[in-house]
Amino acid sequence: MKDLTIASQIIRPGESTEININIARLPSRTLIDTPIYVYRGLEDGPVLSLTAGMHGDEINGMEIVRRILDNGYNKVKRGTVVCIPIINMYGFLNYSREVPDGKDINRSFPGSKSGSLASRVAWHVTHEIIPAIDYGIDFHTGGAMRTNYPQVRCVMQDQKNAELAMAFHAPYTIDSPFRPHSLRQTAAKHEKNIIVYEGGESIRYDQQAIEEGVNGTLRLMKHLNMIDEAPAPAVENKIIWSSSWIRAKYAGLFQPVIQSGEFVKKNQLIGAITDPFGSFKETVKSPASGYVVGLNNNPVVNAGDALVHLGYNDVCKIDGHGEE
Repeated sequence: MKDLTIASQIIRPGESTEININIARLPSRTLIDTPIYVYRGLEDGPVLSLTAGMHGDEINGMEIVRRILDNGYNKVKRGTVVCIPIINMYGFLNYSREVPDGKDINRSFPGSKSGSLASRVAWHVTHEIIPAIDYGIDFHTGGAMRTNYPQVRCVMQDQKNAELAMAFHAPYTIDSPFRPHSLRQTAAKHEKNIIVYEGGESIRYDQQAIEEGVNGTLRLMKHLNMIDEAPAPAVENKIIWSSSWIRAKYAGLFQPVIQSGEFVKKNQLIGAITDPFGSFKETVKSPASGYVVGLNNNPVVNAGDALVHLGYNDVCKIDGHGEE
């Protein structure tokens, strides 16, 4: 087995180490480090990265990686697991999706060593993590008070991506093109395969999403022959080939009558938009049959706001896949 090098640090078979990458300093001159936890099994195998906190308010992904570390699930028999619970430490400290300059790290890859703050964080991941790995799972949640039912996003036309997604076996697998300048796209350019897991919403624990994330990761590890046992899937995996958002036609207060993960039929009542004074009420019906893969939990909406994210088994018009 060859030595593994991450951020200029060598990790040998059977070793476990914590690596701290210095990203920058706060205006107070306090150093900001990104901790990376690496465990190498005694036997040869793939290198799997588990990254979370790309957006600092998406705590479900952080909790998934934390539980994997806490339970020792990263201590595989074969291969190596690289855990990064929080990529965006700035956003985590400020309950924010972005870094202080307002930029999104996951729209800043491959980054620049001397660029914006988001670009600098992306540069470290691109040059110090991606070259060392074979596969990865990037954990996310819905943003802006939108919840995502547990789902994996990948390019299904890529055979390896589809294989990883099927092994993870989330309730939904969504065929999702690469977002420009994202970690997933940059990894693919380096011939590394990263799938995205989405579950729950920002700044709110979702136990189902967390458990699905942990169990799916274990199933993927077993598929890669890194471990010998993994939990069996609790539900059938449904492939979503396209999706679209049902949007508000009016401003007001949205009250849904359906739940995330539910199947709805065309023309089924999914909620109502009212005003705060009892003088206005408009029902909202589904324009098509599909699965509720995302739901807006913010009752206050404006015309055009996303209400319900519907996923389809067949190929329909795509109106975006939400946040990643």
